[in-house]
Amino acid sequence: MNYADALAIAVNVTRFYLPYELTRYFVAAGVIAGLVWLIKRTPWRSRQIQPRLPARKDRVREIASSLRTCLVYLLVAIPLAWAMHAGLLSRDAAAHSLGYILLLLAAMIVGHDAYFYWTHRAMHTRWLYKTFHRHHHRSVTPSPWTAYSFATPEAFVNALYFPLWLSLVATPHVVTFSFLGVQIFRNTVAHAGLELHPRWWLRTPLTSWISTTTHHDLHHNGAFQHNYGFWFTYWDRLMGTEHPQYREVFARVTASARDPQRNRLPQPAGE
Repeated sequence: MNYADALAIAVNVTRFYLPYELTRYFVAAGVIAGLVWLIKRTPWRSRQIQPRLPARKDRVREIASSLRTCLVYLLVAIPLAWAMHAGLLSRDAAAHSLGYILLLLAAMIVGHDAYFYWTHRAMHTRWLYKTFHRHHHRSVTPSPWTAYSFATPEAFVNALYFPLWLSLVATPHVVTFSFLGVQIFRNTVAHAGLELHPRWWLRTPLTSWISTTTHHDLHHNGAFQHNYGFWFTYWDRLMGTEHPQYREVFARVTASARDPQRNRLPQPAGE
């Protein structure tokens, strides 16, 4: 690949990927923020997890940080495109059945959950926390705009899952774009600040292992040694890092405001 080809690829990736990434963030965060705003004007406002509300300065900081994160993701996307053009990474352009696409998407999500759990937990060690992860935890009370509020080093860590996955698995574009779409909405829901999952969520084996807004909110609200997972809770369960009062706090948050048992359950506070 010569210089002209490399420059042309970089320009094309920038023209497509940067607007796509910005749109992805603002649409997902805006939709979930709008949903939370509407819910807070109904009796379901009791599902707000923390008494504190994010301040305007929090949103300004989070959006500014998220714009920087989108630029970091672009800086990873360009060499990724160069590697694909050079044949260093395989591209799967074949037609596949819907079943295959869904299976590969599920595998990509499971892989990302493992990657996120272990990198997230590593960034909470004293050696890495200040440089990588402290900026994200400036959002003690998260909102949907917190989803991409990372320091530059953490943004690079998060972006590196894609090159790692694609170096191991030839993946159709429909799978990667589906993953990106689901991931950003999942991210904004996790930071919504108001529990969006139904109260029966933790009572059934089909859904109890899928994390909720409360699960991640507890982590932001001081429980730094707990709840490192993103998509699921099984890594936290296996490794003994799930918050000991997670289920009780979820039950409290999702209980009816008129339920006499509501105030007897633990408050959603960290340690």
